[in-house]
Amino acid sequence: MYISGLFLAMVAVGYPTAEGRVGDSSESDICTETRECLLSDLICGNEKYQVRHYSPVKWVSTDVENFFMEVPAMIAFRRLFQYISGANDKNQTIEMTSPVLVKVQTKGIFEMAVYTMSFLLPTEHQMTPPKPNNPEVYIYDMPEKNVYVQSYGEYMMTHTDRDQARDLSKFLDKIGAQYNKDFHMAAGYNSPMTAKNRHNEVWYVVEGEPVCPDNWKPTAP
Repeated sequence: MYISGLFLAMVAVGYPTAEGRVGDSSESDICTETRECLLSDLICGNEKYQVRHYSPVKWVSTDVENFFMEVPAMIAFRRLFQYISGANDKNQTIEMTSPVLVKVQTKGIFEMAVYTMSFLLPTEHQMTPPKPNNPEVYIYDMPEKNVYVQSYGEYMMTHTDRDQARDLSKFLDKIGAQYNKDFHMAAGYNSPMTAKNRHNEVWYVVEGEPVCPDNWKPTAP
């Protein structure tokens, strides 16, 4: 009774629960191919970039080391797709969500890096997700965070992601923004089969107070 009452109280006052902000894709203009997606609260933004707030949510993740994104992406996607297809301790099929997230370590051109791909767990599996059968796949609790976001429409590949990340990083340095430079996140919202109207993003995690543009205006999250 105490736990149930505490949980309801947390929801009533808006305290972040384990379910975080996974919701109906109809609430977002950028989630067009899945029923549920990761929802955010817009802090500020303009045509160049946004600052978003994300609540804590659970993902299923896996790590692959390589020089470039393309090979790890294929290996990691296969592992995670097997998990949502039933390779878990409950033999459950889990619905696909958006976005697919890739954590990209900052590195030199000829350095190996660890690429961490994550699938967002849908609402019904946020509290108690099935355990992966593959030891290389794990459940990840993403903490609450603010992120700087830049969007683009090309396919997410090594060179496009690198160019977009560099562009956003240089801009953030120019405006004096503080952010974690050890890595960035690449977020993809479309199937590889989608050729037009693609939506991809680069995220940098905000450190300290976010810097909003002077001429900021509300933009679609």
